[in-house]
Amino acid sequence: MPNLKDLKNRIDSVKNTRKITKAMQMVAAAKLRRAQEAAEQGRPYTARMNAVLGGLAASVGDSESAPKLLSGSGADNVHLLIVMTGERGLCGGFNSSIVRMARAKAVELTAAGKTVKMVTVGKKGRDQLKREYGDQMINHVDLTEVKRVGYVNAHDIARDVLARFDEGEFDVATIFYNTFVNVALQKPTTQQIIPASFEASDDAETGTVYDYEPGEDEILKDLLPRGVATQIFSALLENGASEQGARMSAMDNATRNAGDMIDALTIEYNRSRQAIITNELIEIISGAEAL
Repeated sequence: MPNLKDLKNRIDSVKNTRKITKAMQMVAAAKLRRAQEAAEQGRPYTARMNAVLGGLAASVGDSESAPKLLSGSGADNVHLLIVMTGERGLCGGFNSSIVRMARAKAVELTAAGKTVKMVTVGKKGRDQLKREYGDQMINHVDLTEVKRVGYVNAHDIARDVLARFDEGEFDVATIFYNTFVNVALQKPTTQQIIPASFEASDDAETGTVYDYEPGEDEILKDLLPRGVATQIFSALLENGASEQGARMSAMDNATRNAGDMIDALTIEYNRSRQAIITNELIEIISGAEAL
């Protein structure tokens, strides 16, 4: 049985830990508010951009003049996996869920005889994957110094990916991230961005017809790279909100667990103290009777 001093030290240590986890929970809550607003405000723009590009892509179809970014390289041999995780931990299963999904996809592609390459966005994903796939990692994006993710960050990632696609380094690109649902739920998501895949616009159903000047092919060549950057930016925003929601939930659970541990240690401390007092009283009474 630990002595009273050890128990007191453990109680003080857990109390200090609870203060830290509570502070981290409050910080995550403040960051979550901004990140959630950014993600929700970006969704309509992304949806409309995808709808416009979907309509253009449907009008072009499988014509020979279709941009390579839309039609693909004509092969399906080399796959680029863009794994988006956080720069820090202490956020529950947020990072591990993304890595698990990316690892499963890599295993599936390798078993099918495909070549897998990886780009990691976020330190945690790189750290978890580099042991197995270190030789297949072709780039890493460090966002440690970025206080608030902006479109410029997505544009830089998209520019690098598109340059590699133009040079023929891969055939298919897929991003892995978490979609923010609420504080308690973040949904691991897989999205193919090259060849670009967009849902067709609903304007055709309403009878709306657009005339494009110049033609659809020229517009697609200009808009498709922006569409890829927009999808990456949307994934970064969703991931940012998901990370803060997961961290807030994890720190709340840690704070509650610390409180439960303090209660249990306090009970053990009081029982040990009472046992010591009882033993001392017995010794005093026994000594008095002996006299």
